[in-house]
Amino acid sequence: MDIKERLQQSIENAARQAVQDGAVALSEIPPVILEVPPQKDFGDFATNFAMQAARPARTNPRAVAQAIVDRLNEPWLDKAVIAGPGFINFYLKSDWLYNMLAGILAEGEQYGQVVLADKASRIQVEFVSANPTGPLHVGHGRGAAVGSALANLLRAAGYDVATEFYINDAGNQIDNLAASVNARYLELLGQSVDFPEDGYHGRDIIDTAQRIIDREGSRYLLIPVAERLAVFKELALNEKLAGLQEDLEAFGVSFDVWFSERTLHKGAIQETCQVLRQNGYMYETDGALWLKSSAYGDDKDRVVIRDNGVPTYLAADIAYHRNKLERGFDTIINIWGADHHGYIARVKAAIGALGYNPEQLEVLILQMVSLYQNGELVKMSKRTGQGVTLSELIEEVGRDAARFFFIMRSIDSQLDFDLDLAKSRSNENPVYYIQYAHARIASIFRQAAEAGLPVDDRCPTEYLKTLISEFETDLIKKIGEYPAEITAAARERAPHRIARYAHELAGLFHTFYNQCRVIGVEPELQTARLALVKAVQNTLRHALRVLGVAAPDKM
Repeated sequence: MDIKERLQQSIENAARQAVQDGAVALSEIPPVILEVPPQKDFGDFATNFAMQAARPARTNPRAVAQAIVDRLNEPWLDKAVIAGPGFINFYLKSDWLYNMLAGILAEGEQYGQVVLADKASRIQVEFVSANPTGPLHVGHGRGAAVGSALANLLRAAGYDVATEFYINDAGNQIDNLAASVNARYLELLGQSVDFPEDGYHGRDIIDTAQRIIDREGSRYLLIPVAERLAVFKELALNEKLAGLQEDLEAFGVSFDVWFSERTLHKGAIQETCQVLRQNGYMYETDGALWLKSSAYGDDKDRVVIRDNGVPTYLAADIAYHRNKLERGFDTIINIWGADHHGYIARVKAAIGALGYNPEQLEVLILQMVSLYQNGELVKMSKRTGQGVTLSELIEEVGRDAARFFFIMRSIDSQLDFDLDLAKSRSNENPVYYIQYAHARIASIFRQAAEAGLPVDDRCPTEYLKTLISEFETDLIKKIGEYPAEITAAARERAPHRIARYAHELAGLFHTFYNQCRVIGVEPELQTARLALVKAVQNTLRHALRVLGVAAPDKM
């Protein structure tokens, strides 16, 4: 338990004691929220707890605050001061800072890994799940970066996490893929053909058709069209799926499971519909089977099986989510594009109709990405004249910059991706700024090694007490916030918080580096500063690992 959690617990205990003593009338203790004050004069932490408790207690906030302060008696607490209408500012004794740093150093590179009391919580994160009909574009890239970082974050917070890509390899989009490849195949062989109305026009379709010709020539002209389409469907699907996997691996994204939609059409959809019937949430009208999704808050009931017996997309999605829940996940997280917002209610309704808790499904909606270069919106690829692909973006700005820029903003907001900034080697580029901090640390340790100075994760606490400048203490406090930041970011499903934290920590380190000499000062202070720098390095490495960004030793 870090110092912030200890203080929160102490406030809660003091509030309970005040209730027991009759000093405050509360039937329920409100949550204790601690903030770091904007000015150091206001202490190490502050809370508005008394103001939150005053209304249900029907008393003055300052009276509640006084009741809390009177019942706080912790050896690490210097004083608690009531301010304004009822804020409480807490001033901690200096020893807590150095004891905390010693504990951080003792954890070494494991610092930031949180151990949860509830080890039974299993979470599945499904993301990207792009149709395997062409290359990934920048929108998929944002989903890939955020999804993989979220999985890393949840693991760091102590959860048992599995990642999954749902392969949409059944349905019209795959039929259209085959028809598109067939049309390009015929064109390349000199035949006149009407291109499919819903076909795919990307350059990659032409390339696929050309590769078929390079391998097999014109022999597919000799077989019936239906047979040729079936062959092209499998060839194109396998090629596009391999391309997706290659692009994702190049982006530092891997999946524990690649789940094929086709497997659901071998009985799972029918079994799922039977369960819905048995539970009373499916009915037949005009030959079609309908889900009573309105019973769970959807604006209307939805068709699951059409009157011709063909399942809708919703049918496969219901069977898929049933499959997920049957695998024993406590929480399933889907990351979807903004165009899927209206789909959430019907899937949650289906989960409820199947007998599960709809709240087991969490859907994170990812807003759009706009690319800018030289201040102007970039819509088309320079190479193909079509949308910019993920692989082209990585080639342009590098994997680390692409990942960081995708993650650094909340997914709730549209992302304006500045290509010029992402490529720049300047302090204005946030990922460069963070990586440069790590490279500076590595340089310090190389100098220490040349000077024969030992650098490890241990340092006597009495040495650490020589770290008294504000540049040092600010750095220690920021490092100490990291486990709580991991926990909060995981709870909020917000990996952008870790990107922001890493940038703030790097900023404090750069300030420390410019103000405090590390090597060549008095021996005890030198040892302490090397230990502090080691703690910064471990924390930055962990944060960058969560984000899927490299921690370079040289730049």
